[in-house]
Amino acid sequence: MEKELLEELKQLSILCVEDEEGIRKVIVDTLKYYFDEVYEAKDGNEAYELYEEYKPKIVLTDIQMKSCNGVDLVKKIRKNDSKTAIIMLTAYSNEEYLMDLINLNINHYILKPLNAKKLNEALFKLINTNSERVLLCEELVLDLKKRELIYKNEEIIPLRKREKEFLHLLYEKRGSILSYYEIESELWTDKEMTTHALKSFIKELRAKLPVNVVKNVSQEGYTLI
Repeated sequence: MEKELLEELKQLSILCVEDEEGIRKVIVDTLKYYFDEVYEAKDGNEAYELYEEYKPKIVLTDIQMKSCNGVDLVKKIRKNDSKTAIIMLTAYSNEEYLMDLINLNINHYILKPLNAKKLNEALFKLINTNSERVLLCEELVLDLKKRELIYKNEEIIPLRKREKEFLHLLYEKRGSILSYYEIESELWTDKEMTTHALKSFIKELRAKLPVNVVKNVSQEGYTLI
């Protein structure tokens, strides 16, 4: 796998859901080569609790499980979340589930047995899908893949992971307000977001920006100018 892709994956988190302990251990051990943050669950119920607590960027789940199968899990996630990438593990005998997978906006599915080649292909597809550039304003472009800003097609401004994700969230919420609650739940998953921490983060980010595109909406959150 390309070095650039590996670096991109290291910045993401993934939840593996598989009810067979031996298979799950093999998959998790493999995923730890690609990802720094790997969570695991034995069924859909446990997986949903972990999903709500850690908000992983990717969910890799088997379809058929004894308690709360993969389709039920994805239905619960997709009720309020269309962004988390979902990869389904399925057997040839699971064709009756394919329409469900399409309707639930699955990013990719892998036919069992899982191997390194199939996993590489699925992860490569996910990264390439998310490698777009977004226009924050007329002169400022956010490159999601390279984690940098491009100013006037000339100046390159490197970003930290949280800075990139914050600007991307602002872009996705353009025309409305990115609330304090959304910022904390998406960007401060590992600890509580204090007012001081958020203000310091915004101040440091604005210092990097060649043009200010971040507007504070008092008592509510932030929006793109």
